[in-house]
Amino acid sequence: MRVTVGVSGGIAAYKAAELVRALQRQGAEVHVVMTEAAQRFVQPLTFAALTGHKVITSLWEDAGAGDENGIEHIAEAQWADVLAVAPATANILAKFAHGIADDFLSTLYLATKAPLIVAPAMNVNMWNHAATQANVDILRQRGVHIVEPGTGELACGMVGEGRMAEPEAIAATLLAVLGRSHDLAGEVVLVTAGGTREALDPVRFIGNRSSGKMGYALAEAARSRGARVIMVSAPVSLHAPAQCEMVRVTTAEEMRRAVLERMPQATLVIKAAAVADYRPVAVSAQKLKRTGPMTLELTATDDILAEVVRRRRPGQLIVGFAAETENRMENGRAKLLAKGADAIVVNDVGGEGVGIDADTNAATFLTQATAVELPQMPKRELADRILDEILALRRPRPVVVELDEQPEPRPRGTDAARDSELSESVALGSRRRQLIVE
Repeated sequence: MRVTVGVSGGIAAYKAAELVRALQRQGAEVHVVMTEAAQRFVQPLTFAALTGHKVITSLWEDAGAGDENGIEHIAEAQWADVLAVAPATANILAKFAHGIADDFLSTLYLATKAPLIVAPAMNVNMWNHAATQANVDILRQRGVHIVEPGTGELACGMVGEGRMAEPEAIAATLLAVLGRSHDLAGEVVLVTAGGTREALDPVRFIGNRSSGKMGYALAEAARSRGARVIMVSAPVSLHAPAQCEMVRVTTAEEMRRAVLERMPQATLVIKAAAVADYRPVAVSAQKLKRTGPMTLELTATDDILAEVVRRRRPGQLIVGFAAETENRMENGRAKLLAKGADAIVVNDVGGEGVGIDADTNAATFLTQATAVELPQMPKRELADRILDEILALRRPRPVVVELDEQPEPRPRGTDAARDSELSESVALGSRRRQLIVE
């Protein structure tokens, strides 16, 4: 969840720092854009320290310099999933409503296709002025989400509407706009990612081309849906997902120990890492020299997924991944049966533009009873689809119960009664009902 927070010039600008923290607690990666007036109330350094990213303060500062994506406001417009402006002053609302683009924030608004959320904050008379209300109506008609200001004592000493909504309320609106929910609240999700490396000598290793993007997307998605996330990562060139507990490992054995040590805390284990199947029997203490043909003796690494399944506790869900280049479904189902996991996410890593090191992926979510096709999409979107399928495993399956309809009792001892009983018993097969119990 990528959020750009726009901060305009009002006394409530200090509360934007609380909004940044609230969004980070939801697993969001946050960038901040400040108007010139906002910098009179809060220093950009505050937001840079909170987010770990440069704060954009000018339309012209380093515009496009060294940025392969081109002009900076276009790059930021394409990066953000949502733009949230808090506080939104009367001035910035007027600029948005009338298409004025004379600073970075107003230019960003026109350049982005991301949804816009504004949290107005101003003097009560400014808020109630016909011009401001007309501008707000224009923005509403364009689909802008307005988080209404609260009522109370204002910085100017007056009492009335104009207080910026609380950061948690703004964050909640943002989640609702993006269709995100806290359906993983209370879950502890253990995710593995990246490709492990097995040393040959001090400078060489056996490894694979896994980028870790799918595992990191799963961690980010789980965090944004309210889970506590533990990430066990082999070497990758990715930024750590926000608000996740990071455990960095290199070898398959290091990953095994890290996973088993933290497994008791987890309610859900997702094994998305590409763990080396083999390691060298002997590791040279010195760099191996080229002297001609070389034969390496390899031995199998421990099967982490199988061991995790063996050690699982009741109620703990285990989901593995299978990267295949041929016979995708056959191999995936064989792995599911062999490992005993609740589900296997099978993907064809030999396809064009999907799988290893790509930004998109396609997969099949495979269980003992179902095979759900997930078409090609960005890995972050696919991560949410996979989590949706995992959550469905926790829902009870419908149970079909067959009941016999009992005939109404009749007076006994008469020929009519005996004939009736005989006809009921003959027709019993046609008098059964099915009830579906969710």
